[in-house]
Formats: sequence, structure tokens, C-alpha cells
Amino acid sequence: MTVPSQPEIPPPSPDDVLFHERDGIGWITLNRPVVLNAIDWSIRRRLMAALEEAGRNEAVHAVILHGAGRAFCSGGDLQSRPPEDGQPTPSAMAIFLAIWELPKPVIAAVHGYAVGQGCELAGVCDLTIAADDARFGEIQIRHGFGPPLLITPYLLGMKQAKELLLLGEMIDAETARRIGLVNRVVPAARLLDEAESVARKLAALPPKAVRLNKLLVNRAYELAGIRQAFAYRDDPVVRAFQEAQPGSDGLNEHLRILREQGWEAFRASRDALYRDPH
Repeated sequence: MTVPSQPEIPPPSPDDVLFHERDGIGWITLNRPVVLNAIDWSIRRRLMAALEEAGRNEAVHAVILHGAGRAFCSGGDLQSRPPEDGQPTPSAMAIFLAIWELPKPVIAAVHGYAVGQGCELAGVCDLTIAADDARFGEIQIRHGFGPPLLITPYLLGMKQAKELLLLGEMIDAETARRIGLVNRVVPAARLLDEAESVARKLAALPPKAVRLNKLLVNRAYELAGIRQAFAYRDDPVVRAFQEAQPGSDGLNEHLRILREQGWEAFRASRDALYRDPH
């Protein structure tokens, strides 16, 4: 029996995130398709730069964020190593906040996997349009981690948020729409066309009014405590709970083992969640 060779994972590249402006729309593409656009330090650097460019570029009135290849984003890259150039790299939280604070609306166009950080990346965008093949999940609990960004309770009701976060199960696009994680579901072949159609409508509206309404909605959630939820790791109650847990030091060991197993082991573990139990 011949074992198929694994695809070679390309090294970090300036092309890991692509940006271009067309007709008032800023297109941001996560471009690590071999690893299903798993987020590493290179993506974080390039994505932050693309968001900053979208903010500076006066021609851009709306932004579309999507993924190259078979997926939107498969979450954090557990195989990633820190950069060796000594240059600063924004955290995942900094990326999420950059989208939240960007005055211009950001549309996530999601196909394939959107799990872990990928699920939250889609969730923090102002609008989320999903292909009918999209699958969402807060699967990090299966590896012993909390959510990278605690936004799910604000997007869903309490019961739905607990089901997603506690079970770590995958949900399909229509379920995601029904519970409030997604705005629209369209056939996969129409995903980018639909995202562009929505972006064009936004771009055609008075820019100050669009920015004000985004600010107003965000501000309402900020007054309800969403920024404190984003920073849950600094909350004294959460910190005391984590420090009191027996074996809490084992999480670092668990992560080390996952890193040593590499991308294929993580992908196999993740992909198992997609198999139909029936």
C-alpha cells in the first residue's frame, strides 16, 4: 500500500495575505490554502497591514475578507514557530480589535472550514455571509483551550453559546444562520458575488452614516461589557479559576505535544468532527 505524500507546507511569505481595492471595495484574502489558511505569525502581520491599508485608503468604503482554497480559516496554526527576525507581531486579539474598530464595515465571506480562531474571525466581522458548504465550530475545547475571542455569547443567546462553546461540535451554515452566527447563506458558487453585492450597497451609501451606524451598534455592545469579555483572561475571577485548577500547567505540555504531532495530526483530529456519525 502506498502512503500518499503530504503536501509541502510553504514557508511564511509576504503573499500569505493579499489586498487589493476595486470599485470602492477592499478585498482581503487569507492565502495559505495548503494549511486551510491556519493563522500563524505571518498571517497576523499581513492581515494587520491589510486592515490598516483598508483604513487609510480613501477609495475603500467596505471590506471583504475571505480565504483562498478550500476554507475560510481553520484556526490557529499549532505548528507555527515564532519569527526569527525579532520584529513585533500583532496578537490575534489585536487583529480582532482592528476589525472591530475599523470605521469601515467588514464582510466575512466564509466557505469550508471556519473553526477556532477562524470562527471568531468570521464572527467579529460586521456581516458574515456563508456558502452552503461552510462549517463553523468553537472546537478548541477539544484540545483544552478557551475561546481566543469571547464573542459568541454576544452573537448568540445564552443556551446556544453554551452549546457551541461547551460541546465543541461543528454546525452547518444554515444552523449558523438560524442561531445568529451568520447573516446569509448562499450557494458556494455565488459566495463572492453575494459578498460583493452587499459591499457595493454599503459603498453606495453615505460613508459617514455607515461609519456612524457601525460605531453606534458597537458602542451599544461596549456599554453592555463586550470589551471586558474580549479581555476575559485579565478578569480576576477567570484568572483565579484558572490558577486554582489542578494540572493547569499541563496545558503547556498539551500544546507542546500538539506542536510536535504537527499539522497533519491536528487536521486529522479536526476533520474527524466533520464525519457524519450516521
